[in-house]
Amino acid sequence: MSYPVQVTNISADTTDTKLHDFFSFCGKIEKIDHKEKTATIYFEKVSAAKTALMLNGGSLDGSNLAVTSTKVSGDEIYEEPEASGSGTQHVQQEDKPRSGIVAEYLAKGYELGEPILQRAIDMDKKNGISSRFLSYIKQLDTAIGSKITGPEATLSEKAINTGKAFDDKHHVMGRANTYYEKALCSPFGQKVYAFYSTTTKQVVDIHDEARRIAEVHKAERANTTAGAPTTAAATNAAAADVKATGL
Repeated sequence: MSYPVQVTNISADTTDTKLHDFFSFCGKIEKIDHKEKTATIYFEKVSAAKTALMLNGGSLDGSNLAVTSTKVSGDEIYEEPEASGSGTQHVQQEDKPRSGIVAEYLAKGYELGEPILQRAIDMDKKNGISSRFLSYIKQLDTAIGSKITGPEATLSEKAINTGKAFDDKHHVMGRANTYYEKALCSPFGQKVYAFYSTTTKQVVDIHDEARRIAEVHKAERANTTAGAPTTAAATNAAAADVKATGL
């Protein structure tokens, strides 16, 4: 079963690929039926469709999208399945808090108005953080922290207490693989942890998290560029990436 949302007022410049890139932040897309200024996007999970409805009024290629659905309501509460197992399991896009998802949009250079950001905050307050994501972020903070600093402190607590000296000693940032690992071991670790584990936040907190995400991605691209041979193709690709992400 798929969960469709209808999108209208699409710019003539918007391709199927751009639509997919934009709405894939919500979750896995099964297919897109796109014709001129309208499209129907079919999501695999209902939670992804609800996130898409939250984006009503968002901007893509200079056009404010109208996102609606006759099959899915953004108002009803959806309970995520309980997390199971142990370890720092991978989480899917649908598991993330809506505030975190819109922060990712902003970090990539998309334009979302303040009402959408507030809508994301309100949805998190109403639904709570999914048990799967909450389990993931807690286990990540504890598991990595216990390996590096011992069982008495989480990674985010240790990093904020000792700052750059902590990373210089343990080289955590260099060994971190995901954004969450890198963010938790930064001096802003506790702020990041609070952002993703609580529903008490304001619009400014989303902008702050978007800047943190953008900075991590920017550093990753810089490291990749530094380690790669300089060619005309690589230079052009890097320029296109910067333009596409707005960073």
